[in-house]
Amino acid sequence: MRINFKGKNVLVYGMGVSGQAASKLLHGQGACVSVYDDENRFGNFFPFEISPTSKKYDYVVVSPGVKVLGNNIISHFILSRTKILSELDLAYLFNRATVVGITGTNGKTTVTSLVGEILKTAGKKVFVCGNIGLPFSSIAEKTTKDSIAVCEVSNLQLELSSVFKSHIAAILNIAPDHLDRHGTFEEYVRCKKKIIHSKKQKLVLNFDDEIVRALQINQKTLFFSKKILKKGVFIKNNAIYYNKSKIISIIDIPLFGEKNIENVMAAVAVCVRLKIKPSIIRQAIINFKAPSHRLEFLGELNGAMVFDDSKATNVSSCLAAISSLGERGLVLLLGGQNKDFKFDEIFSQGMDFENILCFGQAGREIYDCGVKYGYKPVLFDSMKEAAIYARTNARDGQKILLSPACASFDEFASYAVRGTVFKEIMFGENEKIEIEF
Repeated sequence: MRINFKGKNVLVYGMGVSGQAASKLLHGQGACVSVYDDENRFGNFFPFEISPTSKKYDYVVVSPGVKVLGNNIISHFILSRTKILSELDLAYLFNRATVVGITGTNGKTTVTSLVGEILKTAGKKVFVCGNIGLPFSSIAEKTTKDSIAVCEVSNLQLELSSVFKSHIAAILNIAPDHLDRHGTFEEYVRCKKKIIHSKKQKLVLNFDDEIVRALQINQKTLFFSKKILKKGVFIKNNAIYYNKSKIISIIDIPLFGEKNIENVMAAVAVCVRLKIKPSIIRQAIINFKAPSHRLEFLGELNGAMVFDDSKATNVSSCLAAISSLGERGLVLLLGGQNKDFKFDEIFSQGMDFENILCFGQAGREIYDCGVKYGYKPVLFDSMKEAAIYARTNARDGQKILLSPACASFDEFASYAVRGTVFKEIMFGENEKIEIEF
């Protein structure tokens, strides 16, 4: 499917990095581009449209940062039968590469990065893009039929997508997340499932996730599992296997935690689908360094091990981090902006935490939930204050873990900024940190 945008009136809704990339692509195609964003700070962008519903457009391209549920502007264009494209759709129209789409509640960025490194090690021309930070629209025109686009795909990107297709689709896991965006878990799952578009599609699915396992559509589906499978990617004798071929011993994987073992298995499954040799896969895994803020070991402080898992913006990811480290001696920092989660699952299992430090907008709610289950959490206004407390009281045998189970936007521009500030507080100079109590 190709669309000639020359001379077409196109509105780009949402002016984050994806919207800006979409605008640039459309401008290069000769489209008459107007832009709009719900935030006034983008009002000086040219040509910003103050009242987008007062004009007619041939197409509206919606960025993933735009909330769809209850959005009157999007409803207006749907009712007026204006063609709506997601930024992902727009990019796909100009893509020539083989597309690998990777989605899931947790682990997307690590798997996408690792698949990209494996393919680069194999000598392939690779574009690593999507939700990982580089918009698909910014590289789509650079792709060729001999290249591979490894695209991290979020539910936010899939929500309005109708054109995007991936030759290989990997679904890592599905657990409640972004309920503030979608309203219900069922709607969140529906968005995730949209990455599957054809019964002939090659899928990589997590056998151990009941929701994901049920998405099998054909015999081409390749499962990965911590259990031994007759066919697929699995763990046996402390090593990852693909069918009868040993790929790599667990001890040789440089990533920390059980959830990263699953991420490695997913990446292996994608790459064997792309016919990459086991020896190359193993070499790339050994040399791989995980993206920051994902159960990242920062170092030791007064004998305490310190971990930055700021990317854990939902309860399931936080629980995975706790499982990886073990609860004994664990000082857990929880808080931020709640995405309509309940936190009972963290506390109802009776885990023996060393301490629980609650902070931010959701701090009081998390504190009350912990008290309900018999814990004695400590409440702080901000993550910075909680981190200083953890640093001041750090001692031998502790594991200090920032795994907030919440978004960062009450205090920080992103989870990455939150993780960076946490690291600076834990290991930087005291005088660099200006906080009033």
